[in-house]
Amino acid sequence: MTKFPSSIPLPDTVHQIRRERRRQMVKTARRGVYLRSVIIAAEILGFVFLNSSALLLDAISSLADVASSLFLIFCIRFADKPPDRNHPFGHGRFEPIGGLQLGILLAVMGGGLAFQQLSALSQEKMGSTISPFTWLIPLGAMVLLEISYRHLKKTAKKENSPALLADAVHYRIDGINSLFAMIALLLAAYYPQWGAKFDHMGAILIALLMIGIGIYAARNNLNQLLDRAPSREYFEKVKTAALTVPGVLATEKLLLQVYGPDAHVSLDIEVDPSLSVDLAHKITQEVRAEIQKSWPAVRDVIVHVEPFYPGDHE
Repeated sequence: MTKFPSSIPLPDTVHQIRRERRRQMVKTARRGVYLRSVIIAAEILGFVFLNSSALLLDAISSLADVASSLFLIFCIRFADKPPDRNHPFGHGRFEPIGGLQLGILLAVMGGGLAFQQLSALSQEKMGSTISPFTWLIPLGAMVLLEISYRHLKKTAKKENSPALLADAVHYRIDGINSLFAMIALLLAAYYPQWGAKFDHMGAILIALLMIGIGIYAARNNLNQLLDRAPSREYFEKVKTAALTVPGVLATEKLLLQVYGPDAHVSLDIEVDPSLSVDLAHKITQEVRAEIQKSWPAVRDVIVHVEPFYPGDHE
């Protein structure tokens, strides 16, 4: 070899998969904004004309989701920017940073609304009634959200997209919010003398769900920011890809970082001790390429070479 070997180029499919991930996430977020805007408008009208606190809380929860979607669209686009001089590991952390802030916001909003509704419930007098047809509004919202959830889940599984699947779950959670509101308003319709109390109780359930979802979202995003190890399947994926390269006899010291659209891999490969440096370097380049082809989210792979001796790990 007379000159330093060039890096092995990745196939276009790797870059296409990354672009498709961003496109699908942005498309899904926009679809969610349009659908939830219709639901919010209907529920706010229901609150104004039918005086339902449960509808107001459901509308506020959906409004928070719209704000989340708009903010995440920005974070998704920014997180997918390639590494630069000031950010050599990329911008992927923008996604979990945005998710953490929105999770905290949702939990705080839920706490404040729960307190407000508990106060209103304690002061509510018997005899206040709610229109017997108010429950139809959250029923319509629940049906729309469930249809959207099933459609997105089917697409996510077909394309093996965890991002789409996560967004589909968001629709299901909003549907549960609407279910709580519908049950409370149905009870209010059957027991009109207790109508306002049931309405406030449904609103309290929605607020508690907002707190739970906010805490769950904040924790998951914080785990990425604190470099918590991802699930075991990703370790197996990387190990399997490395071992498919001829000359790699074993792997060890595998470390993974995953945040937003990016993943970073560090591992040791063991090769025949008699190999030349040139050949060992070529193997490391092939390992990097195989890992990125099997897992396109990987931005960078650091490979360290060690000699292989049978039985040295027993």
